[in-house]
Amino acid sequence: MFGAGHVGRALAELFGRLPLRVRWVDARAQEFPPALAPNVEPHCTDTPTAEVRAAPAGAVFLVLTHSHALDFELVEAILARDDFRFCGLIGSQTKRARFAHRLHARGIEEARIARLRCPVGLPGLPGKEAEVIALAIAAEVMRLRPQAHPPSTPRRPAAGTPATQPTESGHET
Repeated sequence: MFGAGHVGRALAELFGRLPLRVRWVDARAQEFPPALAPNVEPHCTDTPTAEVRAAPAGAVFLVLTHSHALDFELVEAILARDDFRFCGLIGSQTKRARFAHRLHARGIEEARIARLRCPVGLPGLPGKEAEVIALAIAAEVMRLRPQAHPPSTPRRPAAGTPATQPTESGHET
């Protein structure tokens, strides 16, 4: 996760309570809170694109920095990789269109540009507060995780049967 601004801080707080491992990158050490959950690792660096290159295959990237120029540099480095799982960029459809145009001009293939998710976050949550945006982004990230148990469709009892009855395994439903 790149960016320790208000949305980044809200996300770090949320991610700290979830079963995720987060490397949180920013050049501004003073922006990191003094206490973080053990699964959130802050990393202060002046070369964030090196962090992109060092990330493992299958990484989920979130770009939330204070600078459009830095956002572009990071997105370009991420899309240059062929092995990332997800690239989310905070911003608007207008920002996405501008970035797509510039990336195309720099020779990035359309298929790679299409993998950029901007605006990042599940749509439909009302509000522009950092916490609301963070919640939408966290929800989208959590949807990327494989489900341990696929959701089951609840079975309805046939007419005239009790609401709870033993299943094939002997447990009540």
